[in-house]
Amino acid sequence: MPQTAAHSSPCTMDAAIVEAIGGRSLVLVGMMGAGKSSVGRKLAMRLGLPFVDADTEIETAAGMTIPEIFEIRGEPEFRSGEARVIARLLDSGHKVLATGGGAYMNPETRSLIAEKGISIWLKAEADILMRRIRRRNDRPLLRTADPEATLKRLIDERYPVYALADLTIESRDVSHEVIVEEVIDALATYFSLARGAQA
Repeated sequence: MPQTAAHSSPCTMDAAIVEAIGGRSLVLVGMMGAGKSSVGRKLAMRLGLPFVDADTEIETAAGMTIPEIFEIRGEPEFRSGEARVIARLLDSGHKVLATGGGAYMNPETRSLIAEKGISIWLKAEADILMRRIRRRNDRPLLRTADPEATLKRLIDERYPVYALADLTIESRDVSHEVIVEEVIDALATYFSLARGAQA
C-alpha cells in the first residue's frame, strides 16, 4: 500500500505518482558523487516512501565498510554481495533505492531493476563529480595514482550503460530540491500524468 501517511496532505501529483509506481521501487543509478543518496532521501520524503541506500545495506550485511570489503575480499566478492543485496531489496516492497556506481553494470541486476523498478540515472559531468568526490576518501576505485584519469575511464565505460535507464536527470550544482522537482516532472511524464489533471 502506498506509504503517504507521513504527509498529512500530499500534493495530488505526488500521490498520483506513488499510485502509478505501485509495488515497484524508484532506483537511482549513476556515478559516485552524482548525489544518489542525498537526492534519494529527499525524493523518498517527498513521496512518503521508505529510503534505502544499497551501500549501507551491503556494509551492514558484511559487517565491514565498503573500502574494507574491497581490500580484504576484493572487488569481485563485493560485486557478488552487492547483486544479492539489491535483489533482496527489490523484493521487499516499494521504496526509493540508491545504488552504488557499479551496480547497474551487472546485467542481472539491470534486468531485475527493469522488472521491479523504475531506473533514474543522475547524470553528472566529470568536473562536478571530481569536485564532489575530492571531499571524501572512501572511494576504493579512485585510490589510484591518477584519480581523474580513472574517473574518466569509468565514465567512458559506464555512461553508455547508464543511458539504458528509464529516466535521465542532469545532476549539477543546484539544490537537491531542484533535482527532486525535476525527477517528479520526469515521472509525471513517464506515467503520462498531466499536472493539474488529477482531482
